Amino acid sequence: MASSIFSVVNLVALVGWVLLAVFPRRPLPSLVASRIVPALLAGAYVAILASVWGRSPGGFSSLEAVSQLFDNRWMLLAGWTHYLAFDLFVGSWMVQDAREHGIPHAPLLPLLFMTFMFGPAGWLAYLGVRAATSFRARGNGVTPAES
Repeated sequence: MASSIFSVVNLVALVGWVLLAVFPRRPLPSLVASRIVPALLAGAYVAILASVWGRSPGGFSSLEAVSQLFDNRWMLLAGWTHYLAFDLFVGSWMVQDAREHGIPHAPLLPLLFMTFMFGPAGWLAYLGVRAATSFRARGNGVTPAES
């Protein structure tokens, strides 16, 4: 059962990432990718966590305790679903923030992929691109949204 749910949450997250990449400015796909899909993933996370919390040894007090916690495949699935929800939410923030700062969508695509695959590394790379874009725009005497 956990393996089936794993497949479903991965597919749901992938749909959200595709919508972000392909339809970044369309209202309905943007809403689905930025709010609805992360909310569905968050709901799955809460349901999984609530169904197994307290029935697995381990905890968050040490690396060993976290490792022990994730020996339970349901807790591992909850952790994975947590990553999927937050990474997609961060990706949707990046799309919105890029639009507000005048960063074209095409250069954002590899950063979205990086965030999808490596979470915080993609977000950090985006912040670097955003800072460089803002610096260049200020050097040209324009605000990033005007460029």
